[in-house]
Parts: sequence; C-alpha cells; structure tokens
Amino acid sequence: MDRLQQAIQKAREERNSRQQPQPAPSAEVQQPPAPQDRGDEDVWLAVPEIKIDQRHISRNRLLSFHGGADATPYDMLRTKMLQQILSNKWRRVALTSPYSGCGKSTTTANLAFSLGRQEDLRTIVIDFDMRRRGLAEILKQTGNHSMADVIQGVVPFHEHALRYGKNVIFGLNYTPTRNPAEILQSRRAIEFLEQLEADYKPDVILFDTPPLMMSDDSHGFLRNVDCALLLAAAEETSIDHIDVAEQQLAELTSVMGIVLNKCRYISGTFGNEYGSY
Repeated sequence: MDRLQQAIQKAREERNSRQQPQPAPSAEVQQPPAPQDRGDEDVWLAVPEIKIDQRHISRNRLLSFHGGADATPYDMLRTKMLQQILSNKWRRVALTSPYSGCGKSTTTANLAFSLGRQEDLRTIVIDFDMRRRGLAEILKQTGNHSMADVIQGVVPFHEHALRYGKNVIFGLNYTPTRNPAEILQSRRAIEFLEQLEADYKPDVILFDTPPLMMSDDSHGFLRNVDCALLLAAAEETSIDHIDVAEQQLAELTSVMGIVLNKCRYISGTFGNEYGSY
C-alpha cells in the first residue's frame, strides 16, 4: 500500500508541475530569426568574367545569348523549369540524356544565358560531364584545370570559375578526367556542393551530367540533386531508350520532365510566333 501511495503522490506532483505556468522566455529567444543572407555580392564579382567571342555565338548555337525571338524556346523552358523549382523548393537541377549527341550541353549553356536575364536570380552552372570539355568547347574557353581538380582541392573554385554578368557563374572542364565516376560519388563532391551553396547562395544550380547509358559516372551523383531534365534528340533517340533512361533517372532523383531536342516543326504549329501576340 505504501508503494501505491508513493506512486500516486509522485504522479500528483508531476501533474501539478505541468500545470504551473512556465517562465516567459527571454527577449533574445523571442526575437524572430534573421532573414537569410544572400551572400556578399563581392564574392560573385571576385570571380573572373568570361569573354565570349561573338563569332562563336551563332556557330555554336548559343541562341539565347542575345535574347529575342531566337531565344524563345529556351526562355519557355526556363520559365517552366523555374515554376517547378519554386513550387517544390528545388535548387539543384541536373541535365542528362540517354546517350551523347542529344544536345544537353548546348541546352545547359542556353538555359544559363536565359537565366542570366532574370536579374533577381543567381545561377551557377557546373559541368560534371568530366570525360570531355563539353561546355568549355561550346563557349570556346581555355584553361588548365577541370572540375575534378576543384573537387580534389587542386585549385579553388573562385579561381577556376568564370562569371557571366553579375548573376551567372560557370564551372568548366578544360581537361578530361580519367576517373570521374569515383570523384562524383566521393564525399569530397558532396562537401564541395555544400560549401558552394554556403559561399555563393545561388538560387539555381545547373549540372551538365554524363549520359545515363554510357557509364556509371552520373548514377552515384544524381542522388545529390533535387531533380533532373532528360534530353532526347528528335528522330535520333528511340522511344525505348527514352523509356529506359527515364526509369533509371526516376530511381535516382525526381524527373522534372523530358525535353525533345533538335525538333523540326513548322513555325506556329505549337504556339504563336514571337512578336505576333
């Protein structure tokens, strides 16, 4: 009986203690959290500015570089992409394809210039297709290092990267990498991305990633992105290849959509012509 009375008394004391008013938190605790710092603009401006020869713009199909009618398909893709990014609170977006030759690097470059016209957004573009020069070749840039060197600490990102305007930064590959799969799946790659976001606070990060069916380079890395766009080439990429690639991609990350590239159609078939509405 004594034990029962002791248990009842203990329960009564605990109940009374819960019912007593709690002391008000200090003024310091009650203060709302400070708004997220977008990062010092000087960090962005410290990155060397990219110089693009005007002769290569049309030759390498950089249609969104100057904006206007030629940029309309990429501007539409940009807007649809941003709508999903904002709705789902995504930031890291990968572009990939079943095989090479689907135009994913060209699309990545054009999306970068299209996003660059969104002055209130900051975009970082990283070329993680490390077996080739890719974006560096399209933009006609030369250098001595690759993104693999940045990840492994050989060269700092702010010295390797190039800035377009005030709100787009490119991380390119000037030399091919022999073991990209191991680098992309390493802990260092994850730490690099975390540090990149902490230092530059980008709104969007675009990754040009290797084709899904050519190697395992991107399979480990794609788990570190929020979503991915699958690029296919019209009249080249088969439906079976698109289906298999989409299934593989869905196992790794969220599939934002499929982009049919190199598509030829009569102007106006799928919408109003630029300037006519």
